Amino acid sequence: MSRLFSSLKIRNVEFKNRIMVSPMCQYSSIEGMPTDWHIVHLGSRAVGGAGLVMQEATAVSPEGRITPDDAGIWNEEQVEAYKKITGFIKSQNSVPGIQIAHAGRKASTYSPWKGNGSVPIKDGGWQTLGPSPVSFDENYTVPKEINKDDIKEVIEQFKAAAMRSVEAGYSVIELHMAHGYLVHEFLSPISNKREDEYGGNLENRCRLAVEIADTVRKAIPNGTPLFARLSSTDWVDNGWDIEQTVYLSKKLKEIGVDLIDSSSGGNIANAKIPASPGYQVQFAERIKKDASILTGAVGLITSPEQAEQIVVSGQADIVILGRAFLRNPYWALDAAKKLNSDIEWSKQYLRAKL
Repeated sequence: MSRLFSSLKIRNVEFKNRIMVSPMCQYSSIEGMPTDWHIVHLGSRAVGGAGLVMQEATAVSPEGRITPDDAGIWNEEQVEAYKKITGFIKSQNSVPGIQIAHAGRKASTYSPWKGNGSVPIKDGGWQTLGPSPVSFDENYTVPKEINKDDIKEVIEQFKAAAMRSVEAGYSVIELHMAHGYLVHEFLSPISNKREDEYGGNLENRCRLAVEIADTVRKAIPNGTPLFARLSSTDWVDNGWDIEQTVYLSKKLKEIGVDLIDSSSGGNIANAKIPASPGYQVQFAERIKKDASILTGAVGLITSPEQAEQIVVSGQADIVILGRAFLRNPYWALDAAKKLNSDIEWSKQYLRAKL
């Protein structure tokens, strides 16, 4: 049995292997509600053998959506709709997870195939929020500087979204604190110009992330794993970097976060990212070592042998695949064959196993 296909238990949840489907926006929701696309998209990856299927960034409020077409979990109608998805994923012996998010200054934008930059209010967009009135780039509107009451409301929205997620059947909650969205905007000195207790030094810039994580951890069952996706670097000088990420990871571990999903970038429009196979694995390895917390490696991980080596070498505890699963929903089944691991197939597909 390969290490990639060994089980992993976090709190009360056991994952049949170390393979996670990355949360990938589908821009296919209607008023935050999932559609048939979501059950086919997420369900097929569960049939395809992934141990953890993480749902795309799901907004904690209507204003927290990246685009008008984003998924949301701010009301009970959405909760009921997601139960069909989580139920199917579980029926395939896979674990359903959900990434809850607030897009901050990068909210109210066009879906990729509809345009670029901010959607005007007259066309269905809305006023965005950010730590400071600094836009992401020239195609984005200037956000309203979030005030103390707004911050309290956002924390409560994350809490309510996490509780609804548990009600909807999700077994893992991931906090989206990366890719230039609201929490990352507070973390980075590039986007956070505040002079109050939420800005300035590192402790202050981490305050919102810590408060959200602490509030969510206390609101969900103790047996439910809590992950956090962090951008380990802004890829620019004088921005957010790996040393600060290790500091925050230690703080999150103290609160009860179980795993850091180690990504990067997203907060600087013109950042030069040296993308290459496994280019972010170094961050997962560094955080795992220096913060003594479980990590997930993500970013141009494509081959079974590459994924196996990451886990075997101890660079990360799980591998997180995005584009590889878009190209092949059954990546995990194919990987098991290549790594000489005998894993369970859905009975409807058994005739293709040999």
